[in-house]
Amino acid sequence: MRSFLSELARAGELVSLSEPVSRDYEIAACLAETDSGPALQFERIKDSGAAAMPIAGNLLNSLPRFALGLGTTTEALQETLIAAIERPLPHRVVAAAPCQESVVDTPSLTDELPIPRFFEKEGGPYITAGAIVAKDRATGQANLSIARLMPLGGNRAFVGIAPNHHLAIMARAAHSRGETLDIAVCIGNHPAVLVAACLYLGLGDDELPIAGALLGEPLEVVRCTGSDLLVPAHCECVLEGTLDAGEPYTEGAVSEFHGMYENYGAGIVATFARLTRRRDALFQVILPGYHPEHCLLGGVAIAAGLRRQVRNAVGSVREVAVGVGGAGRLHAVVTLHAPRPGEARKAMFAVWAAVNLIKQIVVVDDDIDPWNPTEVEWATATCAKPDRDHVVIAAVRADRSEPLEQGGTIAKFGIDATRKEGDRPDWDLARPPEAALAQARRILSQHKLI
Repeated sequence: MRSFLSELARAGELVSLSEPVSRDYEIAACLAETDSGPALQFERIKDSGAAAMPIAGNLLNSLPRFALGLGTTTEALQETLIAAIERPLPHRVVAAAPCQESVVDTPSLTDELPIPRFFEKEGGPYITAGAIVAKDRATGQANLSIARLMPLGGNRAFVGIAPNHHLAIMARAAHSRGETLDIAVCIGNHPAVLVAACLYLGLGDDELPIAGALLGEPLEVVRCTGSDLLVPAHCECVLEGTLDAGEPYTEGAVSEFHGMYENYGAGIVATFARLTRRRDALFQVILPGYHPEHCLLGGVAIAAGLRRQVRNAVGSVREVAVGVGGAGRLHAVVTLHAPRPGEARKAMFAVWAAVNLIKQIVVVDDDIDPWNPTEVEWATATCAKPDRDHVVIAAVRADRSEPLEQGGTIAKFGIDATRKEGDRPDWDLARPPEAALAQARRILSQHKLI
């Protein structure tokens, strides 16, 4: 994370705040008021005591930030992610690591870490940027994922994971054998680790080597002090513990990606035996709810996985976007190259089959930027006939975080906004000649207008 913060500082996109701020709501308020602006580093946290460490947030709140963090461009971002998924890079185990410079046994989470409280109706503060490493002792299956953690007092925390998430499946499998599941919550990670942790892969597919592929070099990892788990050596803090699927806890209201509160009932509890950290550790937070960083971390990862899956069914797929407008989970845009009749609908059904969360899909031609909502709306306005090109499928199985699900289902909506022969005699756009545009760009660039 530190190398990325340095890049943001060089680009003038990191602001350091020296005025003391409270963990209760003030950090969240600052991040919310600047959620599309610079990254923020809070240097002084009120009443932090032993937990005194700077807090960093709003690091990945735009596509250019993702591209910067992964050493690519916004145009090549999705290809970079897919290439990393398909060609993971084994990590390198090191004997000593910055994240183990200091060790605290049986840590009191809220005393040792400056965990913020974000929203009024939630039951407490949350760790929101914890990349969780887990490994099944019986099968050897490994997992890297992100989940929220709410401290319950002392060294215990509620872990917010849906029942179908791989971490929950692994915890239940361990419980069925009379065991707990070893986990390590890694806080303060390079963007490559965070993005890899958000990918939708198969059960047992380890996301950690994908982080190395995104880095372009083997990720350095170190063995935990109390288990065989391997964690990123250069993260800021690591909570080593176990997850017990036999110890339920009712969380209460929690903010979701769509911006409202949900109440999911009982979840499971983690107990932490040890905290390891850098001596001068930074604490990373991701502002939850309907804010760009939270939405895009899910959306960028989901979109890359969708494109990889959907292109097996529809070869003309060029890109998939899952943007902030649909909360990074609920709406997708698919671009097709020279689609044949029926391919747009085939792409819709392939997306719906792949990810339950996706409710609305717009399919456009590949000269439309799917991440640009204005271009997508233009395509729907000029290329789609509602009576012909709108698709509604009633009563489809929904994810529990769908804000309008009832009885576990929701209707799905698709728009085919691709150009079709016979709709118009031509589809030519009114533009100045290319030679004039090239001359205009030369003139304007001299005046630093473009």
